[in-house]
Amino acid sequence: RLYGLVGGARNKMAAPAPAAESRASGGPRPPACLLVLGMAGSGKTTFVQRLTGYLHGQGCPPYVINLDPAVHEVPFPANIDIRDTVKYKEVMKQYGLGPNGGIVTSLNLFATRFDQVMKFIEKAQNMSKYVLIDTPGQIEVFTWSASGTIITEALASSFPTIVIYVMDTSRSTNPVTFMSNMLYACSILYKTKLPFIVVMNKTDIIDHSFAVEWMQDFEAFQDALNQETTYVSNLTRSMSLVLDEFYSSLRVVGVSAVLGTGLDELFVQVASATEEYEREYRPEYERLKKSLASAQSQQQKEQLERLQKDMGSITLDTGTATGSSSVLDPSDLILTRGTLDEEEEEADSDTDDIDHRVTEESHEEPAFQNFMQESVAQYWKKNNK
Repeated sequence: RLYGLVGGARNKMAAPAPAAESRASGGPRPPACLLVLGMAGSGKTTFVQRLTGYLHGQGCPPYVINLDPAVHEVPFPANIDIRDTVKYKEVMKQYGLGPNGGIVTSLNLFATRFDQVMKFIEKAQNMSKYVLIDTPGQIEVFTWSASGTIITEALASSFPTIVIYVMDTSRSTNPVTFMSNMLYACSILYKTKLPFIVVMNKTDIIDHSFAVEWMQDFEAFQDALNQETTYVSNLTRSMSLVLDEFYSSLRVVGVSAVLGTGLDELFVQVASATEEYEREYRPEYERLKKSLASAQSQQQKEQLERLQKDMGSITLDTGTATGSSSVLDPSDLILTRGTLDEEEEEADSDTDDIDHRVTEESHEEPAFQNFMQESVAQYWKKNNK
């Protein structure tokens, strides 16, 4: 069914994927991870389905991951499906959770094994240039949860990762709704700090040119707001000034997931975002890795120094035969305790060259003389009285 749907529009997508993803001479280039986010009903899953068919048609099959544990049916071939690892309904029953709580808990359980997913992606990089990741329909469940952050940062630390925000164009003709969508997109951009592409989906219903005009022409957006009489329009008018800088560097593509139009331009933007990641984001992640490794090394060094300080320095006297002493670390003491050389032991205990009788008499003679002198002095003192 998937490939039948794709085949009808394949002639409209004859252009190949951009050449920016060619393999580096030193080895296979790491795949670009496309993290697909969007509001419920924006068409994320259909968009991932269309992307999968498009890449298969270009002879570049992607590595597809489904992270929605509550979806009833996945309309594309998924290499990794969270439903194979975590049973969503069983999680709800076991922990007494509702639908959203079940999704969050399922993602948390899956995130604990995400290191295995990373290994699968590394193994597949010779065959796939793209990794497509479909997220839950409840966008806040993934965007603002700890598991979503873990998954995003794990991917971004090893592979070029691009966030694709799918927006329902047909529901954004109202300027207030459009502004709400842009604010949410801005919040995701500043939270993930990754290259960002806004995909205005459902252009088969209405063209996205009006939204592009609102983003590029402030006065046109103000004219549209003048038709709104609610108090929210005043807030939206103020917020549009704040988002002007956000619009200036934002990548926007109009796409129809049903017809398959706009995907050529999308992959041009993906190539540009990948270059941006390699140029700006990867050096920052490498710097953070080195900083973390340095901090851990320094912490271990300080702990070792404190341990040595607590243990103190232990000096072993080798006796008068050697005339010197050696200071051993605690680890050296463990190895040498009770196993000193016999020669050293003999040197320490050898007292045959000492005449104990002469030594004792030399100490007794002055003591006896002092005793006699004190006794005579006491005797004459009594008699004089």
